[in-house]
Amino acid sequence: MTSRRSPIATKIVRVLGPGLLTGAADDDPSGIATYSQVGAQFGFGLGWVMLFSFPLMTAIQETSARIGRATGEGIAGNIRRHYPVWLLQIIVGLLLIANIINLGADLGAMGSVVTMLVGGPALLYAVFFGALCAGLQIFTDYKSYVSFLKWITISLFAYVATALVIDIPWREVMLRTLIPSLQFETKYIVAIVAVLGTTISPYLFFWQSSQEAEEVREDPMAKPLKRAPRQAPAELRRIRIDTYLGMFMSNAIGWFIIVSVAATLNAHGVKDIQTASQAAEALRPIAGPFAFVLFALGIVGTGMLAVPVLAGSAGYALAEALRWPAGLARKPRAAKAFYGAIALATGFGVIFNLLPIDPIKALFWTAVLNGIVAVPIMVMTMLMAGQEKVMGRFVLPRPLATMGWIATTVMCAVAVALIVTW
Repeated sequence: MTSRRSPIATKIVRVLGPGLLTGAADDDPSGIATYSQVGAQFGFGLGWVMLFSFPLMTAIQETSARIGRATGEGIAGNIRRHYPVWLLQIIVGLLLIANIINLGADLGAMGSVVTMLVGGPALLYAVFFGALCAGLQIFTDYKSYVSFLKWITISLFAYVATALVIDIPWREVMLRTLIPSLQFETKYIVAIVAVLGTTISPYLFFWQSSQEAEEVREDPMAKPLKRAPRQAPAELRRIRIDTYLGMFMSNAIGWFIIVSVAATLNAHGVKDIQTASQAAEALRPIAGPFAFVLFALGIVGTGMLAVPVLAGSAGYALAEALRWPAGLARKPRAAKAFYGAIALATGFGVIFNLLPIDPIKALFWTAVLNGIVAVPIMVMTMLMAGQEKVMGRFVLPRPLATMGWIATTVMCAVAVALIVTW
């Protein structure tokens, strides 16, 4: 007897796609480390930043998705078509550097967490996770792989569970979130910069745009909206819902991490957290072994989601820039260079852990690079999304364009603040 999926379940599965995965991948181990540092150092004082950043990241991610769906190509492919080669080379080069450093930090954090849980060499675990993520991305059927990634997003709720098993003064938390208490101190400004740089990251723009283009190539009934305008109402509605849900989940999880760490470590005087694994370890004597295990497993789960997105966005950007056959739906033999780029990016991320680099500096430089690289990419993204030669009749509506440019301006200020405060 065949089981039938309910109409509601079918609609949910249809709607949740690139936006959900993009939002979930935003809470990678490096991001968890940043949120943990902020919660430990400032308590509940910076929870408001997650609320503030939500409309900004939603606008730029929806814009990225619209570019992919309207044109059938990702951001790099559209820059190649409409702008000078040297500009494309600079942007893709900076993206690759930032992604590899981010990959290294994430894989290192995953290895360290497994070492805490079961013992053994952290580097060996980092190699294992790198090989596993690359292998699944290269050799797994596209639809099965995407379904696998969607299920991994459940691991993010480990941080909601962590918050529920510890004592949190929710009234104070909500007041500090809704009514921010601003400080004009260097450390406070740097913390805001770090959270925004972690939340609005360039690899997410490339990934969601390329995944929308991939969905067009994978579905024989789908066409770029420029060629099939009748599909636009349903597809743009889907993109909006998918992106809003994905970004809401991303920011909500980040908020729960800040709150959980603030209620435990900061409340007990532990204010110097350097890595995500250190945050998990510090939770053990304060919040108990269950909270520690939940937090640690969440790092591994989010890493399994973020590593493929980081490597995949690098592969898409490079392939689109060099006109290689690209797409996770293609067989490895049909896109050797694309999959080779994914494997190399992941491999360089593993090698990064062999370098004598302080984990604090690695996380800091990841945030710096993401913040700086985000600015020119956001400018190019907004310019392309507002031009008929790129988008046809599907240029951004004025409200979305306005919010996108506000987000770009904020990130420009963030990049300047990063340089000045450093």
